[in-house]
Amino acid sequence: MPARLKLFIPLILFGVLALFLLRGLSLDPKELPSALIDKPFPAFSLPALGTEQMLNQDAVSGRVALFNVWATWCVSCRVEHPYLTELAQQGVAIYGINYKDEDAAALQWLQQLGDPYIANIADREGTLGLDLGVYGAPETYLVDAQGVVRYRHVGVVDERVWTTLLQPIYAQLQDGGEG
Repeated sequence: MPARLKLFIPLILFGVLALFLLRGLSLDPKELPSALIDKPFPAFSLPALGTEQMLNQDAVSGRVALFNVWATWCVSCRVEHPYLTELAQQGVAIYGINYKDEDAAALQWLQQLGDPYIANIADREGTLGLDLGVYGAPETYLVDAQGVVRYRHVGVVDERVWTTLLQPIYAQLQDGGEG
């Protein structure tokens, strides 16, 4: 190999690496599929928020429900919270997964903003979030009555997301369909 050509090897390697990095930075986590779709909700045994009463997948299954990953440090969670409260008032079953948060802060948040959740799983160390493949909060999982994950949404659940994405699947699952 000529000596001059060897001088260009670092530049070529840099160019290839730059292309891979640029491609990686353009990935939108909302477009990344969940490995859990059509698989059972992960097994867990974690305390209910603010208590040491243990919850597991049996305690939160048996009905079609949303599982909302949220935290007090999450600005977007504050944005979506009023709409989740509205959905809960309409009869939508919602379980909370309080993700890597302090119980006292989370309980204060729910006292001030309202509590749309049937129960809140305190995922203090993020173990359930890891099993779910959570990228960050908020994320919402739609789970059927048999405890199978049917859909995952990354980002805020608002009226548009509910009516165009989640509600049609939720209704189909309520009617006994598979989503």
